[in-house]
Formats: sequence, C-alpha cells, structure tokens
Amino acid sequence: MPQIGSLSGRVPDRSTRDHAATSGGQAASRSRGPRADIQMKILVVDDHALIRDALRGLFKELKPDATVLEAPDASQAMQLLADQPDIVLILLDLSLPDRDGLTLLAEVRERYPGISVVVLSGFPDRANVLRALNHGALGFIPKSAGREVMMSALNLVFSGGVYIPPEILGPRTLGETEPLPRDGSAVAMPHASPADLGLTERQIDVLALMMQGKSNKAICRLLDLAEPTVKNHVTAILKALGVSNRTEAVLAASALGWEFSGRRAGAD
Repeated sequence: MPQIGSLSGRVPDRSTRDHAATSGGQAASRSRGPRADIQMKILVVDDHALIRDALRGLFKELKPDATVLEAPDASQAMQLLADQPDIVLILLDLSLPDRDGLTLLAEVRERYPGISVVVLSGFPDRANVLRALNHGALGFIPKSAGREVMMSALNLVFSGGVYIPPEILGPRTLGETEPLPRDGSAVAMPHASPADLGLTERQIDVLALMMQGKSNKAICRLLDLAEPTVKNHVTAILKALGVSNRTEAVLAASALGWEFSGRRAGAD
C-alpha cells in the first residue's frame, strides 16, 4: 500500500474534526498542524534526556528558527504550557514517570485545543495508536523509527498531515478484536469491496488519494474537480465506511484490505 501507513491525510483537531471531516481538516487554521507562518515553539515531553537531545537536534535541522522546550514529566509539561501560551506543537511520550501519557494527552487536548499533539512511544501497537488518536493525537511516531523515518514523519506533521506507523494500517490479523476509532460498516463487513459499500469509481479515485495523504485541494488538482465536488465525494466515503473523519477512513479502508497502489485517476 503506497505510503498509506505514513500518510493519513489532513485532519483537524479532536475538538473540531468531527464537524470538519469533509474539508480535509482545513476548517480551522490551528487544526492543520503547526503553522508555518509564525515562529514555532515546540515542547518535547520525555523522561529520557538522550531522546530529548536527539529530538532537539532533529527539530533544529527541520526548523532552525524553532524554539524547543523540554519537560521530563507531566508536571513540568503542564507548568510550561501554563507559562508558554504560544507553544504550537507537543511531542509527547506516553510512558512518563508521574502520569499516564494518555490521560495527560486528554487533558492537554481539553485545556489547550489549539495545540497540536503528536505521540512518541516505544509501544507502537495498534491498540495504543488507536487510543492516542481517540484522545486527540494528530500522529503517532514509534521511538524505534529510524532517523529518516522520523524526519519524514515530522515533516508530514509540519505540513498538516498525520503520521501513523505503516504496520498499524495493514489488514487485521485473526484474533484482533480492538475496534477502529468508531464502529461502522467497515468493521461489520470485513470482506466488503468499495463497490459493495456503494462507492463510485470517482469516489474510489478520491479515496485512493486520501490514502496517499492528499489534501482536498491536491485532489482537486489531480482529478480536475471543483472543491465542493471533492468535499461531496469525501462525505460519501465517510458515510459508506461508517466513520467521521479522514484518519478513521484510512484506518477502515486498510482494515478492509483495500489497496489502490496501481490506480490511476481517470475522467468523470
């Protein structure tokens, strides 16, 4: 599946994405990920100094003008957020010495909905990834990822996309029972084809590009369609899959085993 594991489209903040699914995550400027038109202030929350140092180096290479703040635990992270209201991105480890990372993520998303949060974890299993997404994370980067993978993941986040480990997006194996972020027809029909769910050829074209991380505007250009038309197609795709946003659509399509690597966009 081409880059599907890495690119799951532009999605808005957890607080707004249910209402903005058809716009490709472009309804609110703060929901596109860190803004590129302001001096970026980033907070790295991890209890390992070596990891914080490594991430600081990556950020300095990717965003030389960025200010990188560090916190070894949840308490100091919350204090920095209170003292530094202009933080735009948090890279959050789930294993913290003083608090569960998922509960911290939920609190941050509730108290600071304008801040993008990306999870960094040494436990990139499917359940943890889905829990993090459900709690409002805009991405999940495994600590085991190589330097180039991590650089690509961070670049994707900076451009407004979401990074999800490729292995998480493969078809479910026998015995897996954890649900997708929202139950729907994709779960109930594990062997369904796009046609079985009522998707047209053009909607399949749109879905294939969504699974490559393309925004609505990019899909408009590639398929030579008007933006309202693309939005209508996205709405139909979400409805057919029984999900509420683009991230869930990619996960659902992958769980169904759909692959569109050889698909070319045709004419209407």
